Amino acid sequence: MSCYEIEALKLGLMNVLGGGDRHAREHAEKELDGHLEGPIGALAEAKTVAGIERHLDAALVDLEEEIAAMDPDDPEYDYARGRLLAVRDAERAVRRLSVQGEHVVDGLGDAHDLLHETFPEE
Repeated sequence: MSCYEIEALKLGLMNVLGGGDRHAREHAEKELDGHLEGPIGALAEAKTVAGIERHLDAALVDLEEEIAAMDPDDPEYDYARGRLLAVRDAERAVRRLSVQGEHVVDGLGDAHDLLHETFPEE
C-alpha cells in the first residue's frame, strides 16, 4: 500500500512552487503510476494552492470512505489509518501555506500604500 495522497500532494506543490527536485518528482510519479485518477490525479496536476486544497479534501473523503469500508482485522487497516493521519496533517500544512501566502499579499498591499503615503503622487 502506498501513500498516494502524499505523493500527489508533493507533485502538486512542485507545480505551484515551480520546480522541485527532479529525483523527488520522478519518485512520486513512479509511486503514482496507474493511480492518477480522480482526486489523486487532479491533486498531482494542481496548479494553484486553492486547487491543491480542493483536491486534497476530495482525496481525504475517498480515503475516509476506503477506511470505513475496511475490516479492522485487515492487515492494511492500521496502515490506512496512519495514512489518514498523515494526510490530515498535510492538509493543515497546506492551509498554513495558503494563509501565509495571503499574509504576504496583504503585506505587499500595505507596503504599496505606505510608499504612496510617504511619496504622494502630484
